[in-house]
Amino acid sequence: MEPEAIANDAYDALAEGYAARIDTKAHNAFYERPATLSLLGSVAGKRVLDAGCGVGKYTELLLEAGAIVVAIDANARMLALARRRLGSKPVELIQANLERKLDFLADSSFDVVLCALVLDYVFDWHQAFSEFSRVLKPGGEVVFSVTHPFVDYVEHHHRNNYFAVERVEYVWSGFGPPVTVPSYRRSFSAMLTPLLANGFRLESILEPRPQEAFWAADPDEYEKLMYQPGFVCFKGRR
Repeated sequence: MEPEAIANDAYDALAEGYAARIDTKAHNAFYERPATLSLLGSVAGKRVLDAGCGVGKYTELLLEAGAIVVAIDANARMLALARRRLGSKPVELIQANLERKLDFLADSSFDVVLCALVLDYVFDWHQAFSEFSRVLKPGGEVVFSVTHPFVDYVEHHHRNNYFAVERVEYVWSGFGPPVTVPSYRRSFSAMLTPLLANGFRLESILEPRPQEAFWAADPDEYEKLMYQPGFVCFKGRR
């Protein structure tokens, strides 16, 4: 089976559990999401591309903050759950893969691209950032979050090549029955080079720590994340 089909099957298996827990799961609610939102700032009146919207949590928050949103995701089941979450709210949901051209989106048509916890599952970041650059207006922003390279290398150090972009697997157990999810690990430079090579300047790097509310949900993981990173967030400007 092709890697893309394997990944799609994994997302199908995760979708319902992910949708049920995404609002309250500590790693999302009290760690990654507040950090990413802190880089995003005000989106009121702005056109925002939610690139890899999943079940629509960020899409919902963007709409509530006054943004005009187009949301895309590669997985049809995730998009169906996003529509269920969003109901009749005014948003365009489109099935699309970030490793392909987004030619249904016009040049210079967005103020912001948000790509939260998505690019770990994309091999070709140059293609993705080329399209982000194309669809953003001059001065537009891209905000994205990914697994920290430290975590990936510690988990997969037996491969002994920090500098390689490698396909790896994680077993996700926080959203119901365990599901094996394929992703790609890469170095810090492999994260920044596609951003800079496609006309962005780096404005912020955030290695967040969990909010205090995380401790009540999972004190052991809270203590761990206070001393070593789990996610990293970036902001670039076109």
